[in-house]
Amino acid sequence: MIGTGTLIVSRRIVLATGLLLLAIAGQEFYPPGLSAAEHRSHLDRAAVFLRAGDYRQALEACQAEVKDAPSARSYVYLTYAYHALDGYLQHLASTDQWVRVEQLYVNLSTGRVEDLLDPPDVLARIAKEVIQQAVQRQADVTAALAARLDEPLVKQLWQEQTAWRQARPDDWWSGAPPQWQWGRP
Repeated sequence: MIGTGTLIVSRRIVLATGLLLLAIAGQEFYPPGLSAAEHRSHLDRAAVFLRAGDYRQALEACQAEVKDAPSARSYVYLTYAYHALDGYLQHLASTDQWVRVEQLYVNLSTGRVEDLLDPPDVLARIAKEVIQQAVQRQADVTAALAARLDEPLVKQLWQEQTAWRQARPDDWWSGAPPQWQWGRP
């Protein structure tokens, strides 16, 4: 007959052994019911999406951050994602990459299987104007919301992003300032 104390110790040993085997196998451990994708924060995902140039997903991740953890900082991050999209779009236009503008339009407007059968057709230069106007309006709104919550913090964050843009004029839109700590190194 096994006592309660022995049973508890045995369960702990089995659990510890299982965790050790997972670590040896090089796998990350997530609590039951929590996948690797759910383990990453919204900003971790936004950082990856920015690097990939998937601005729709980056914006959605930042919007989820605002929804789950509303703060001046999260509104600034969302505003920055709008600015990054605008910066990338301006870069494409100034380097005469209109096919990529069309691809960006498709990325922003689609994501459903049925779009494969009925893809949107739009002239790239019109798409650029439509996207930029909408992005600039949304950025203005989210920037104002952030400033209402914590104006000194917003000022500091915009100084950091200005320095980031100046340090990386050719690709600042593909990531966030490192001190913001989006994503893992």
